[in-house]
Amino acid sequence: MVAVLGRSEQPKHRRIYDVVARIPRGRVATYGQIARLAGLPGQPRLVGYALSALPEGSRIPWHRVINAQGRVSLRGDGGPMADIQRHLLMREGVVFDGGGAISLTRFRWRPRGSEETRRGRRRSG
Repeated sequence: MVAVLGRSEQPKHRRIYDVVARIPRGRVATYGQIARLAGLPGQPRLVGYALSALPEGSRIPWHRVINAQGRVSLRGDGGPMADIQRHLLMREGVVFDGGGAISLTRFRWRPRGSEETRRGRRRSG
């Protein structure tokens, strides 16, 4: 089922989709990270709403967006999407630990020029 977007939401959703489309295969980003990169700091739930509004068959790699604990977020309807997301990520080489979490240190996407990249460089060097 495709959600109908209000006029005020469409540009925000487009910004979110543009950022998510840049996440490379085998990498993940958090909802909050996507919100910041889309110019929507403090709005991680909007990222979730936007991704849930994607039409079936969309080429936007929604499965690469996870929560801040490095986990797949479960949907309220209890559907199979969490299993599908986990399978798609594993197929790309993303590894889950025994508790079902992904190492953000290892698999987080750090786009060039972003604050996440600058913070990572300061820590490592």
